Amino acid sequence: MTAFVLDNSVAMRWLLASHRLTDQNYAEAVLESMTEARAIVPNLWHLEAANVLLGATARREIQVGEAGRFTVQLERLPIDVDTSTASQAFSHTMSLARAYKLSSYDAAYLELALRENVPVATLDQALVKAAKKAGIAIYLK
Repeated sequence: MTAFVLDNSVAMRWLLASHRLTDQNYAEAVLESMTEARAIVPNLWHLEAANVLLGATARREIQVGEAGRFTVQLERLPIDVDTSTASQAFSHTMSLARAYKLSSYDAAYLELALRENVPVATLDQALVKAAKKAGIAIYLK
């Protein structure tokens, strides 16, 4: 089974549509691929998703019930949580963040992709640029 690192920038498009058709199509293709592939996420992924959903609810882009139903759907997907993200934070992740001028959160996705030697699914342009420089493929591209 194919594996890839799933960035929240993609997963959140499954509920919060992008105005950019190419981004939306990419996010939907990633979701469809999960019938035959498994996603790996750093252990901060759920907190990032919760933060996006809280913000969307506060801005009245979605209702609380929609956010709740979406989180149930997310929990049913083949998404494996990496338990070693935190142990990499002060070493590899910080080094990657410095080297590629990323936030520590984005660097966590890059670190995981490097450690697992898998592509990353992302719509974050800084992460795309860093992944390419680091020799990590962009999933489905």
